[in-house]
This record gives sequence, C-alpha cells and structure tokens, in this order.
Amino acid sequence: MTAVERPVAVPVDAAGLPALRRRTSAVLIASQILGGLGVATGIALAVVLAQEVAGTESLAGLAPTATVTGTAVLSVPLAALMTARGRRPGLVLAYLIGALGAGVVVAGAVMGSFPLLLVGMAGFGAASSANLQARFAAADLAEPTRRARAISNVVWATTIGAVLGPNIAAPAGRSVSGLGIPEAAGPFVWAAGVFLISALLVAVLLRPDPLLTARALAPVDKQSPAARSIRAGAAAVRASPRARLALVTVAVSHTAMVSVMSMTPLDLGHHGAGIDLIGLVISVHIAGMYAFSPLMGRLSDRFGRLSGIGLAVALLACAALLAGTAGADHRQTAAGLFLLGLGWSAGLVSGSALLTDSVPQPARAAAQGLSDLTMNTSAGLGGAAAGLVVAQAGYGWLNAVAACLLLPLGALALFTRGRKPRP
Repeated sequence: MTAVERPVAVPVDAAGLPALRRRTSAVLIASQILGGLGVATGIALAVVLAQEVAGTESLAGLAPTATVTGTAVLSVPLAALMTARGRRPGLVLAYLIGALGAGVVVAGAVMGSFPLLLVGMAGFGAASSANLQARFAAADLAEPTRRARAISNVVWATTIGAVLGPNIAAPAGRSVSGLGIPEAAGPFVWAAGVFLISALLVAVLLRPDPLLTARALAPVDKQSPAARSIRAGAAAVRASPRARLALVTVAVSHTAMVSVMSMTPLDLGHHGAGIDLIGLVISVHIAGMYAFSPLMGRLSDRFGRLSGIGLAVALLACAALLAGTAGADHRQTAAGLFLLGLGWSAGLVSGSALLTDSVPQPARAAAQGLSDLTMNTSAGLGGAAAGLVVAQAGYGWLNAVAACLLLPLGALALFTRGRKPRP
C-alpha cells in the first residue's frame, strides 16, 4: 500500500511506516521538551506577576484564565489550519503566537498595564495549544491498539521541560533584574526564545506531515474534503456517546487541574512558602502530570479507555481531599498536587485516545480541535472562578468545588460503560 504523492511530499509504503512513526515521535518529543519548558517557566510565576501588576489578589486568577482562554480561542482556527494543511503549519504558527504573547506579557509588566498583560497571556496560551495538539499528531499514524501509548509518550516528553521550568523561574527572573524588567516577568523573556526554537524544529523536521500521511494511507472513499470540516467533526462527536464522554473527560480533568493548580502558589505563600518551595511543589505536580503518562497509556490500552477514565476520577478526588485539607502542611499540599497531576494525566490520555477511537478518520482533526476548545474554555471559566472562590471562601472550598465536578463525569462514565459501542 503506497501513499499518493499529492498530499505528502514523500511516498510512504507499509514497510516504511514503522520508521516514519519513530521519526515523527522523535520530532514531537523534542518539540514537547522545549514547549513544556517554555510554558512551565512562564506559568510558574504568572499569578504572582498578575498580582503585582493588578495590585489585588482577586484579579490574579485572571492570568491563567487568559492563558487557557487564549488556548481555547485558538484551538478552532488551529484545528481548521491543520485540517486543511496538516499538523506542521498549525504547530509552527501556535509556537510563533506563543512567543509573541510572551513578549507582550513582558511589555505589560514593564508598563504596569494589567489589560496588556492579559492580552499577552492569551497569546502565550497558543504554545499550550501546540503542546496539546502534538499528542494528536502522535496518534495520526499509531496502530489502534497502541494509540494511547503513542499519545502518552509525547505527553511524557513534556516532563523534562515542564519540571525544569518552575525551577528555573527564579534564575530567569534574576537574569533580567538589571534591564528594568520585573523579576516575575523574566521567565516570559526566556519562554519567548524557547518557543521560537520549537517552531523552527517543527518546521524543519516534521516531514512528511503525519496527518496528511495518515489521510493518504486511508481508503479513497474516506478522503472526502467535506468529511474533514469543523462541522463534520462536531457532528461526529454528537453521533457517538463515547466521543461525548471523551470530551467531558478531558474538560473536567483539565478544569479541576487548572483551577486548583493556579491558586496553589498563593495558598502556599499565605502559609509561609517562598518562591523556591513554590517552584518545587509545582514541579512535583508537573511530574505527576507528565512523568507517568506512559503508564496511563499502557493501562488505557490494556484495560480499556473507560477504566482509565475511572482511575482519573479516583485520583482527582483524592487530590482534592489532600490539597483542600493540607493547611500549612506543605508536604500534604505537594502530595495532593502530585495526585492532581496523575489524575489529569489519566483523564487526558484516556479521553484523547477514546475520542480518536470514536470518530471517523477524516473528522478526527476537527473533533480533536473541538475537544481542546471545550477543555480550555471550561478551564478558563474554572480559573476565573477559582480566584473569586479563594478570595471569598478559601483554598479548601476551591478543592471541594473541584471534587463536585467529578460526580457527573463518574456518572456519565458508568452510564456509557453500560452501553455497547457502535461497530
């Protein structure tokens, strides 16, 4: 079976497909390491920087909210671009917008403009969109029985950069102190450079494009352009109960994670933690998010997507209990944030694999973009509400609200398990 040369620059036959999978995975892993480093370095002090510029704690939660909002808003146009042109142009554009956004954040901090800072944070969110979409690029050429593992390997690659990011936030801040840039804005200077390198890496090495190659290898009757539209992707999700469960899973997992994680640095600060300790706790959390994703992928492939979703619900519930009752016990907070990361990983990997399994190949890119739009819009609303909840009721109540979000997800998973999947 040979791919036609029209959609891909290099013909790919069945014998060459394993090597192409490995090469594609290697490029995506390298870009994820860099992208994770840039995102985590900036996010580590985003709330602190927002509080300094805004002058009030109640508005600090708008910084991560602007980031996930930017990620959500850009998900659909990026998905449309990938649907039309392939993964490579979409990923490159996302990293370039992320670099521009980081620069605008720095400008907003220097000028003391909170609205400008929020605009920059929204653009910064494009880099998160690139990191999220890369997991689907890994699934484009994967065998169905190894799809969750392919997704999880790319998610895992983010561990290296994401764990290092919060720990280099302080040095990044100190590096710009003599330039008239606020220390908390220093990580965004570094992030901009990292995103530019990521864009160059993907532009040069992600060839042939994995999505276009997958389409070329698909049967001719499944290559209709009409079947690839955003509308077709939405219709495919509506038609599949399992695809709908997948969307809810990634949305709830991401919302619970973003809401609790974004407010944890402030809670730690209220209980006497300094920047170095905050960075360490966030690093532990990010390790939970990414380091064990291959295990989550194997479990999802071995025991099924619904079992992986059940594990996500259990882990997120335990995380909310630990973090919400930790108080001044920083070790308990760290344990809760670690489980929060594990639960997010189980939900993201299992939900992403279930979505890819449940929609036809032509509509997958559009459905995947819709998934990222849903999860980041939900998380944006959750992040905005998180600051208000903490300001009015406290960090413990925020965790209680996050736990309540898990109830409908668990019920939907049980209901879906009782229904036979469509052939």
